[in-house]
Amino acid sequence: MDLEVNEQRIVSEFLELISIDSLSLQERAMADVLIRKLEDLGFMAEEDDTAAAFGGNCGNLYAYLPGTFPKGTAEAKLSPILLAAHMDTVGPGLGKTACREGDVIRAGEGAVLGADDVAGIVEILEGIRILQENDIPHRPVEILFSASEENYCKGCKAFDVSKLQSTDAYIMDLAGPVGTAAVQAPSLIWFDIKVQGRAAHAGFCPEQGIHAVQTASRAIARLPQGRLDGETTFNFGKIEGGQVSNIVPDRCRVVGEVRSYSHERTLEVIDEMTAVFEEEAALAGAGVEIDQKVAIHAYRIDEDESVCRRFAAALETAGIAPAEDGKVFVSTFGGSDNNILVQRGIRGIVPASGMYEPHSLQEYTTVTDLAQGARLVAALCMQTI
Repeated sequence: MDLEVNEQRIVSEFLELISIDSLSLQERAMADVLIRKLEDLGFMAEEDDTAAAFGGNCGNLYAYLPGTFPKGTAEAKLSPILLAAHMDTVGPGLGKTACREGDVIRAGEGAVLGADDVAGIVEILEGIRILQENDIPHRPVEILFSASEENYCKGCKAFDVSKLQSTDAYIMDLAGPVGTAAVQAPSLIWFDIKVQGRAAHAGFCPEQGIHAVQTASRAIARLPQGRLDGETTFNFGKIEGGQVSNIVPDRCRVVGEVRSYSHERTLEVIDEMTAVFEEEAALAGAGVEIDQKVAIHAYRIDEDESVCRRFAAALETAGIAPAEDGKVFVSTFGGSDNNILVQRGIRGIVPASGMYEPHSLQEYTTVTDLAQGARLVAALCMQTI
């Protein structure tokens, strides 16, 4: 079936939406525009009341569109599918602009492009337009445009999933060419370590001090970092401490993360780290306080589940070829709202939406990917699996 995309329209809408400032916790302007667009497409759209829970200026957007298969048919009884993307962008994200070079749309000067995740948003919207303009029957559709996804999925964590009728979800939020989808993602535990030493004059009486930075450094030096094994990474990402050069620093703060496809493995690494820091603090006579938080929980979706079988069928319907290596289902070491949804009983995967080099000033997408993503969305809604 030819699922024709209005490329001029989807590019225009992409440029419209990336021009809206929508940093995490500041998605109000984006939400207002998207509510209008959803209602214009016939969705019953609403914003939840979760903004205060995570410190944002707007909540998550939820929308529902009834199915259009003929009444009385088996297809008319199909359950909805959930399509999702997030409204926020990372920084620098104020005053975003784009420049087009043929098929490629790149970030302008001084800010990210915002294809993460505007590409996913416009592909969802255009996919619904394809169905409606061509009178193509489709199953019921639910949409979730979440807030503050880049801040460890704060919006989705606050969203009330009990309002969802869908059991399968497609979160359009993976880098790479359209045609693949992530079925596995890691747990991520964030940690914040504070070492408390004792200040002393570095010239007159350094032996009276307890060097907090040195204590933290000794612990860090004992711990392996980077890729620990085939499914686990460990990183100390930030260290700060001290006041001026002539005072033994009495405080040091270390911030980092652990990721693993095995949630149990992340806990093991955190336990090992805690033991080492506590041991070094005791040897130095320092104090140590360690805060940790599970930001996202690992998941794995089997390729024979309906959410994957429907995706594979949709690729065929839309005429989208698999990647050069032939892999349709892949693993990602990044997180997304799908980590939250799967933990709450929704079987979801994360299709690639044609964004490249996200979270950088080199971010770009292509017109071809945007069009392919829209065809994929339309095809997903048509499937009767």
